[in-house]
Amino acid sequence: MNKIGIIGAGFVGRSCAQLFLNAGYDVMVSNSRGKETLTSVASAIHGCLIGSQEEAIAFADTVLIAIPFNHINALPAKLLAGKLVLDANNYYPERDGHIAVLDAFEITTSELLQQQLPESRIVKAFNAIIATELVADARPHGDSERRALPIAGDDSGAKAAVMSLHDAVGYDAVDVGPLAEGWRFERAKPAYCIPQNIAGLKARLADAVRDQELPHNSWYQR
Repeated sequence: MNKIGIIGAGFVGRSCAQLFLNAGYDVMVSNSRGKETLTSVASAIHGCLIGSQEEAIAFADTVLIAIPFNHINALPAKLLAGKLVLDANNYYPERDGHIAVLDAFEITTSELLQQQLPESRIVKAFNAIIATELVADARPHGDSERRALPIAGDDSGAKAAVMSLHDAVGYDAVDVGPLAEGWRFERAKPAYCIPQNIAGLKARLADAVRDQELPHNSWYQR
């Protein structure tokens, strides 16, 4: 995993691009509007390549998706077939509109993405951290203040690769289990965007209740 393509040039996509570049990865950022709209990304993030979605997908075997959740149906499933896809998406009803199966806690966001991309290897990752903290909170392996981030996925090999990626970019990773358990670190759960080490993160994941949510935006008030 030396090259990473990113679909989404918002705060999360840009922060992940910088994080990966700092760790020595080659990165190409794309969005749905065309690479001519991404000149500010190229100038702000030294060494970052820009391209179309198709170019970013072809560029790398690993693709990070960081787009508004209500846009996932527009992702090119055929082009992403066989790719390791990092799902950094979050569901915000006030932005995305209400999605009944999510509001009823019947399925996770990553399971919906897997339905959209049936031939991709999906790993939920880099969603449970505020974008501005992605670069700032990275620490070397063994650092006593190193932060842990949760991941979930159905493919054990894909998860192993993503755990190695976390270590390389400055984070410990906690494997929460399959995509069906990804709800434990979705929006408004105790582990969502709260800095913790491995032990603290595991405790917050265990505290999650499927049909209970924390107050809106409480994760910013710490």
